[in-house]
Amino acid sequence: MDTYGLILLIAMPIFVVLILIEIIAYAIKNKEYNYIDSVSSLYSGMTNTIKDVLGLTIVVFSYEFLVDNLSIFHWKENTALTYIIAFIVMDFGGYWYHRISHTVNYFWNLHIIHHSSEEYNLPCALRQQFAVLSNLLFIFCIGIFLAVLGIPKEVYIITAPIHLFMQFWYHTKLINRMGFLEKIIVTPSHHRVHHSMNAIYMDKNYSQIFIIWDKLFGTFQEELTEEPCVYGVRRPVRTWNPFLINTQHVWLLIKDAIRTKNWVDKIRVWFMPTGWRPKDIEEKYPVFYLKADDVYNFEKYNPRYSKKFQIWSQIHLTVMFLLMGFLFFNIKNLQSNNLYIYYGLFLLFSIFSYTTLMDKKLLGVITECINLLFVTGIVYTTQNWFGINKYIHNGYFIVFSFFVLETIAAIYFYFIEFKKELKPQIV
Repeated sequence: MDTYGLILLIAMPIFVVLILIEIIAYAIKNKEYNYIDSVSSLYSGMTNTIKDVLGLTIVVFSYEFLVDNLSIFHWKENTALTYIIAFIVMDFGGYWYHRISHTVNYFWNLHIIHHSSEEYNLPCALRQQFAVLSNLLFIFCIGIFLAVLGIPKEVYIITAPIHLFMQFWYHTKLINRMGFLEKIIVTPSHHRVHHSMNAIYMDKNYSQIFIIWDKLFGTFQEELTEEPCVYGVRRPVRTWNPFLINTQHVWLLIKDAIRTKNWVDKIRVWFMPTGWRPKDIEEKYPVFYLKADDVYNFEKYNPRYSKKFQIWSQIHLTVMFLLMGFLFFNIKNLQSNNLYIYYGLFLLFSIFSYTTLMDKKLLGVITECINLLFVTGIVYTTQNWFGINKYIHNGYFIVFSFFVLETIAAIYFYFIEFKKELKPQIV
């Protein structure tokens, strides 16, 4: 677990630098950039990585178990060929994992978070699912193929994050067509199509690295000049809170399964095509869903914020990023007494709290106050903050001061700033 934390510690600064470059490019081109949307995306990425580091995912079958029981080949040594085969097979399985995530009702819940942003930029790549029971489909589509080929665990551990991180760069509108590369790899143009909810673009371009899979299986669609991409999902999430986004769809499925009188529908609602609902429920409990002709006319989720709040949100995100980095850096020292779990859960609660405040909910203020009580208890009883004093003199006081400021800011923004009439703006 500490190894995974260190890998993330290396990868995160690279992502941050690329995001900053994109923001600068937007400024140079005088293009609008939605900072609040990006803050939400980055908090979503943080929840996913913290969840993984804490080991909150329920592992149905470990990869090691599959290799031990299914492999028909045995590699004498891990050569470059081993890694190349593993990468290609992972990409092939990834295509089907991605496609099933879009086309089966339950599995869409694992993926909706990634498509929930109504913008298209590098931060939206970090919107990843928080589901604790998420590896079953992954194992079925990818792990089994690798295990049958006998790909060693150590090759899998190295190849998987490389394959994942290589999917980050093409989430941008700043790169246009890329010539002959369009025929080989997934490019920003290909993936813009995938993130669009235009009728012609829906359920297209599932490939993750090599675009050949879409062309082989009939799901390829080129980006058309006459059909500008409109991003988001047909049932808009209308929140910045990644926990709510991750649970909206499954909560609808649960309610539909309970409410429908048809016992067959109670079961098949989970496995039908994405968006399917029992007829008796669809009529009695309708939900808002954008029609194909409406995608150009709907109003994006864009609450009104002052520049002060937008700047404070970026400061808050930076501090939370540093606190998460400290967790990954110091995780080995926190494994005794499971302190890293308490620290990680606190960070998750803090993210829930602040993104709730971003939605202008009173609950955001209440949870920020609860946060401060927890921090006060920790620093008062230990005169420390999960070992930070070892690296920063009186570091606990700095952490405590930030959360005092955060609580004051939450009260100020909710009761004063949010009550003002502000013009819609993206800065």
